[in-house]
Amino acid sequence: MSSVESDPIPFMLRRKGEPFPPREYAEIRQQGGLIRAMLPTGVAVWLVTRHEEVRAVLTDPRISSNPAHEGFPSPGRTGGVPSATEVPGWFVALDQPEHGRFRKALIPEFTVRRIREMRPAIQEIVDGCIDAMLARGDTADLVADFALSVPSLVISSLLGVPNVDRDFFESKTRVLVTISSTDEQRDDASRQILRYLTRLIAIKTKRPGDDLISKLVVTGIMSPQELSGVAMLLLIAGHETTANNIALGVVTLLANPQWIGDDRAVEELLRFYSVADMVALRVAVEDVEIAGQLVKAGEGIVPLVAAANHDGTVFDRPDEFDPSRSAQQHVAFGYGMHQCLGQNLVRVEMEIAYRSLFARIPTLEIAQPLQDLPFKYDGVLFGLHALPVRW
Repeated sequence: MSSVESDPIPFMLRRKGEPFPPREYAEIRQQGGLIRAMLPTGVAVWLVTRHEEVRAVLTDPRISSNPAHEGFPSPGRTGGVPSATEVPGWFVALDQPEHGRFRKALIPEFTVRRIREMRPAIQEIVDGCIDAMLARGDTADLVADFALSVPSLVISSLLGVPNVDRDFFESKTRVLVTISSTDEQRDDASRQILRYLTRLIAIKTKRPGDDLISKLVVTGIMSPQELSGVAMLLLIAGHETTANNIALGVVTLLANPQWIGDDRAVEELLRFYSVADMVALRVAVEDVEIAGQLVKAGEGIVPLVAAANHDGTVFDRPDEFDPSRSAQQHVAFGYGMHQCLGQNLVRVEMEIAYRSLFARIPTLEIAQPLQDLPFKYDGVLFGLHALPVRW
């Protein structure tokens, strides 16, 4: 086991005009899979890039997702994972057994069976968004008019958030997931979201409906403060990641039309882009060995899921888009007990979105050169700010 550290390199955030994932990921994998890097805040962390070791980090009980631990990495004072004291109910930042209490309460609403029951409602939302685009003419911004609208409407419906408030949540979420947002802007966005959700929960406590927030209110498993945090997490995770996946997938399928209509494309797109590359921040709470390197208690760890999903020892020709491959081992949704709760919903939304969009608008094409598209080089999540299309 090695305990020798080289000087930290600057953390490779995405760079405009260069491919994603960054080329350095492959270089790090070849040089040992682990490297010391410096966050913009001046804090050193370990970057983990190999598939096997990313999965190990995400399941090792000596490695925590709780930002309350000393040394937990963050790109800024408010730019990382909120603690339980900052946002009660932000359960992805909790370890067992606290994490399990929240997850157990939510699992019934995200099972394969439950999502299958939601398919007609999701199809109706997708068709409605396409109807609205067609009614406006022969051009659109596919991000604002479709990729973002579909998951926003789906998660709002699931939680019981009125559709008229969707723009509010989208604007506040955009602040939270943009790396360049100031701490003050993030603080303000978080406060406004939580204030709104607190009022909504109070209303549903008096007049419960058939939505997820109402069901959780009735169970009494969570306090109102915890339920506000859970709802905020689900709203953000439930629309922002899916929107990025849908938009990037449309670009890729238009460039590879032979895969349009093939549902296998969904799993490969999830692997290929891994939009939540930097989300799974961790800290060692005990000394632990990763890739032959001693990582000391209190040192931050960033398992890069896009790097893991482009590991050539697991995925042949990883930088090629090939839905015929078996991509089942990808870690785009994380791994272990923190694996994304909404993954079944994401898959169904993507599948219905692609099938319906290309069937109803077969002449769809991107309205500007690929290199000019505004990719999210400034986002915690990778994706597109806009996608101009015509038909």
